[in-house]
Amino acid sequence: MKVGIVGAGMVGSAAAYALGLRGVASEVVLVDLDAALAEAHALDIAHALPFASGMSITSGDYDRLRNAGIVIIAAGSAQRPGETRTDLLGRNAAIFRDIIGEIMRVCPDVILLIASNPVDIMTQIAQVISGLPAGRVIGSGTILDSARFRSLLGAHLHVSPRSIHAYVLGEHGDSQVLAWSSARAGAVPIATFATQVGAPITDLVRAEIDDRTRNAAYTIIRGKGSTYYGIAAGLARLIGAIRQDEQAVFSVSIVTEYTEGVQGVALSIPRVVGREGVTADLYPELDAQERAALHRSASILRGLFDSVPL
Repeated sequence: MKVGIVGAGMVGSAAAYALGLRGVASEVVLVDLDAALAEAHALDIAHALPFASGMSITSGDYDRLRNAGIVIIAAGSAQRPGETRTDLLGRNAAIFRDIIGEIMRVCPDVILLIASNPVDIMTQIAQVISGLPAGRVIGSGTILDSARFRSLLGAHLHVSPRSIHAYVLGEHGDSQVLAWSSARAGAVPIATFATQVGAPITDLVRAEIDDRTRNAAYTIIRGKGSTYYGIAAGLARLIGAIRQDEQAVFSVSIVTEYTEGVQGVALSIPRVVGREGVTADLYPELDAQERAALHRSASILRGLFDSVPL
């Protein structure tokens, strides 16, 4: 599978590197306004590939994306001093209009993977601009938040995070919802399992895991300026699932018809992902508090989207 990446900054270049290490793409093309940056990253990653996989990587213009099955969009503008979030979204919507127009010109049947933040809003903007079915415009959503949640639960319970089935729902951001009531270790409810292994999830433990999941990005940004390795690995895993038509479950963001009373908003719930993109939603069992929190998250996102001039 040929994969394009638009935006050769830290997220885009790390995603290309992760794809090379996993060997889930046959070819990757980096596209960036800074052609020298894209070329440098492509060369550096190409020199790592003999140790990892047979993937090829190059850089170029949008015409080089022709026949790509998937294109990651990791481009966008940073917020300027004194600029409102709505102003920033408006500028990024204009950037997306140019980028997506070029992508659709050369590969109209593509699956778009959106990594630019705020990812839920940018996913909805991308779906509107592209005109693609919602299931083919996929935001990375809360895949990374869910991985953080599982990692912290696994550490507390002394079990592999891969055996934890737990999801973060809603916004990839401050209003995200940790779905505690549907979390499992293997097939066992998380609270039951915690009692069985002598590591009960007290209110204090729960609050700490919630805080560390919700605020992990801020900790990383304070230390090194941005996050990129985790999301890069998540994007590579998604592409592997699409390439192999795995019908695997991930908490990704697409425009969703109806969520807790809010219509037409991009957010994350568990979804089935395969060769055609998202093929099904798996709405988890939630308690009343979690349903209210998800309604609030959806309402915030819908309000932000409605504020964007398109």
